[in-house]
Amino acid sequence: MVLSAQREPLELRELPEPEPGPGQIRLRVRACGLCRTDLHVVDGDLPHPKLPLVPGHQVVGEADDGRRLGVPWLGWTDGTCRYCTRGRENLCEHARFTGYDLDGGYADYVVADERYCLPIPDGYSDLDAAPLLCAGLVGYRALRLAGDAERLGLYGFGASAHIVAQVARHQGRRMFGFVRPGDEEGRAFALELGCEWAGWSDELPPERLDAAIVFAPVGALVPAALAALARGGSVVCAGIHMSDIPSFPYELLWEERSVRSVANLTRRDGEEFLALAPQVPVRAEIEVFPLEDANAALDRMRAGGVRGAAVLRL
Repeated sequence: MVLSAQREPLELRELPEPEPGPGQIRLRVRACGLCRTDLHVVDGDLPHPKLPLVPGHQVVGEADDGRRLGVPWLGWTDGTCRYCTRGRENLCEHARFTGYDLDGGYADYVVADERYCLPIPDGYSDLDAAPLLCAGLVGYRALRLAGDAERLGLYGFGASAHIVAQVARHQGRRMFGFVRPGDEEGRAFALELGCEWAGWSDELPPERLDAAIVFAPVGALVPAALAALARGGSVVCAGIHMSDIPSFPYELLWEERSVRSVANLTRRDGEEFLALAPQVPVRAEIEVFPLEDANAALDRMRAGGVRGAAVLRL
């Protein structure tokens, strides 16, 4: 499925089978998760993707030697810039990203830099493993950046939140869920996943939060989350794109509250999370679509109609 121009539907095309270059590996794609970042690429929120482009960065595939590997968002770094040499490859100045700068997994085959491919843990089917590769990884990094917060707020209960909630519960944290006003199904989903309270995103929780993770790409949720924090608390913005954050009074930030973003991920994030996931165990709730229905799946995501994560079956 090919994106020829942003804000246009993907097109089903026959393309030559990709040939791996030096350091690359070719994978027969078995499954590919759909991510809100895919929507941002298709809808033009993220400018200047490679065009034409095969989207998709939650790729589970099989190598010629039988290894089952995952291809995540971070697809290549230079290894020499000031960020790479300091262990912060997620901020590499010349990084390339799967399904944005590099063709991704909405296809039968993908080639990827072997250094950035992650072994898929046993006990997960191809379909079940796909959401772990971005929804899981970014959620895990956001949770780490939230520190040791006991009372954790989760804003937006999509693919990432429903995975990270399982990890947070495993760690013994107390969770408070926030969904769009009137979304009773989302509220019930948050409670099913272990939140002791779930309410609307414009409400305050019954207790002040030690940290909040904002998964929804809605800038207005940042001051709302700040207002819900205890002293010294932090708001972690987990999306790669967000609408503008409105101005807010300094009082919301005072008392050493903070706001920070999550940018991409590192290979270490992937290794740590994929080792942890079977211990929890993390189980993604998925809705499966055939490759040719990728546009319909993206439409469902736009409308907020997917419970858990959407995955393409190849």
